[in-house]
Amino acid sequence: MARDALTGTRIRERRAMGGLKQSDLAKQIGISASYLNLIEHNRRRIGGKLLLDIAAALDVEPTVLSEGAEAALIAALQEAAQRARLPEEESARAEEFAGRFPGWAEALAAAHRKIADLQRMVETLSDRLAHDPELAASVHEVLSTAASIRSTASILAEDKSITAEWRDRFHANIDADSRRLAHSSKALVGFLDAETGEAAPSGSPQEEVAAFLAGHAQALETLEGGDAEADRLVTTATELASAQSRHLARTILDRMVQDSARVGLSDLKDALSSHGPDVITLAGHFGVSVPHIMRRLAAVQQLDAGLVVADRAGSLLFRKDTDGFAIPRHGAACPLWPLFQVMGQPGQVIRARVEMPTRDNAVFDCYAAAEQVGPAILNAPPLLEATMLILPAPDTPGARDVPMEQVGPACHICPRSGCRGRREPSILSDGFGGF
Repeated sequence: MARDALTGTRIRERRAMGGLKQSDLAKQIGISASYLNLIEHNRRRIGGKLLLDIAAALDVEPTVLSEGAEAALIAALQEAAQRARLPEEESARAEEFAGRFPGWAEALAAAHRKIADLQRMVETLSDRLAHDPELAASVHEVLSTAASIRSTASILAEDKSITAEWRDRFHANIDADSRRLAHSSKALVGFLDAETGEAAPSGSPQEEVAAFLAGHAQALETLEGGDAEADRLVTTATELASAQSRHLARTILDRMVQDSARVGLSDLKDALSSHGPDVITLAGHFGVSVPHIMRRLAAVQQLDAGLVVADRAGSLLFRKDTDGFAIPRHGAACPLWPLFQVMGQPGQVIRARVEMPTRDNAVFDCYAAAEQVGPAILNAPPLLEATMLILPAPDTPGARDVPMEQVGPACHICPRSGCRGRREPSILSDGFGGF
């Protein structure tokens, strides 16, 4: 429905909100009640002086009647409708709903944004609470110190024969432990909330590398063009606080330079316009392996692609997030990912459509392939790396009719029940919360 065609609807809703009768409004602006009725039912176009008079009588700005809700509000309502999987015709009525019920529209859009924010918070905290090593150490420190204080206090309370000297020693121990408990508690609070606490989380080497890559996107493009030095980027990066993270970052940058020497971004973008993100066709076009072309596609910002690289042990060596596909920071990933299916057959390329258990059950096209890395050694098993490219599935009619695999991020934060690949209970099980 055209935006200007809803002016009458907005006039009717604003009049009803003000408790004004149709005949009273018509009398104020000098027209008949029957003509106002046609206007309010969008059977007569309105503009100019008459629109100004009606706006003045309703005590609103003329743009409120002529333009209705802002584009951001309408976009939020349409997004909420899509995430709720409402029919397309319902999503198309978002503007009409915003025009007729502006207050309810604002409330619904605000609730939708709040749910999205809470969902992201739950996903982040769930992952950290379950497997973050620094958090585990902080909690252990608090619990062990509290246990020490409790044990010493119990001795003082129950043993009446303790000498004054030993009583003073126990009191000194309690004082020292209580100070240590206070310090540990402040550090724990700071870890959970870096904005209000006194200590900031240091994170794992993988998290430091992820922060480094996200914060130096522009520098990485110049690196590919040969205009920047990898050593300087790594040594000057404040995100890389540990020797392990600097080693990982340097390894990734070295591979990035090697990959770009054979497949430049500009050439890849030209090929994409002709072949699309067909990893096999593109790999043949440039004469490189499929995992090589996957890594290069992940560098094309327009694709909004995610990437995961794992070794034979299942450890995630590299991760690049994409919205809606949760990649765990700690612990093992979902065993149902196509990433792990190709480990046994290097050279095989798998394409699978998968659904993640997010608020909107996000759907992705995943390409996975494994290849041998390093030299071949006699009587030694080959070292393998599996690579998975994650692309948002096209939002076209019938896209969700394609057979898909239901996967998750990791067992400890996956709410799916009855999963054939589950290894441990989820903290998002019934009674704890869910999606």
